[in-house]
Amino acid sequence: MTKIIQRLLIFFIGIPLVVLIVVFLPQNHHLAVNIAVIIFSGLGAVEFADILKRKGLVLPAAEAAILGIISPVAMTVVVSFGLNGQVMSAAFIIGGCWLLVSRIFAADEKLRDYTIRTATGFSVMMYPGLFMVWIIRMTLLPRADMVILMFLLMVFGNDSFAWAAGILFGKGNRGIITASPNKSIAGFVGGLIAAILAGIGGALFISGAFVSRSLHPIFAGALLGFVTGAAGSLGDLAESALKRSSGIKDSGSIIPGRGGVLDSIDSLALAAPVFYVAYRILFG
Repeated sequence: MTKIIQRLLIFFIGIPLVVLIVVFLPQNHHLAVNIAVIIFSGLGAVEFADILKRKGLVLPAAEAAILGIISPVAMTVVVSFGLNGQVMSAAFIIGGCWLLVSRIFAADEKLRDYTIRTATGFSVMMYPGLFMVWIIRMTLLPRADMVILMFLLMVFGNDSFAWAAGILFGKGNRGIITASPNKSIAGFVGGLIAAILAGIGGALFISGAFVSRSLHPIFAGALLGFVTGAAGSLGDLAESALKRSSGIKDSGSIIPGRGGVLDSIDSLALAAPVFYVAYRILFG
């Protein structure tokens, strides 16, 4: 019961705070949002590195944090301060070069771990930061505040209603997915319905940001909600598979009622590029 109360408190405090940041701090293409993405990407990368460490894939926490924010920082510099778009590619190349050359002169006993540390570094550089970059890209869209809020509503709505539907109706339909046996079919369907309804609501009531030139607004909104909700659920399951493979329950303990940062952004990370691409196709 305590965990439920903590989760509800995080929801009712965190969501209004996110809305305030998105709506009332739009300066420099939502620099405040972009900074939040950088922070969560760095913390998530450290937690991901800790998960990999349990499988013998060791990377120092400080290095993981730096590699984890390379992509979001580069994209923020491009989006919020107008630098050339090649900065993004250059930053990723610099990170890759560091991983390839930083240990080639190491002592023999450390050189034996060269392959492991290099592969781990590339993994941490991509997840979750490279996925979270797509939230920063959303800040360039017309009516970016409404687009970002709708994206968050779809993902958080999917997550929250999946949790609630699972508690209420999931008793007899759990254990189907080995990676997360507590997840239920009822929870998946409930979350997906919430995301679809959010998409329909956005298409109907936020016409300035959701104008479809080829499909009926209701259908376009429902389709956007469907693919975003499905991606969010898959992102949650993917992180569950990582944790289960490493024998841990939570990626961390920094967020009461939810666990670690990665536990809170796993759905956002995978859903962000899916939402962005689908939005551009459906609402151009």
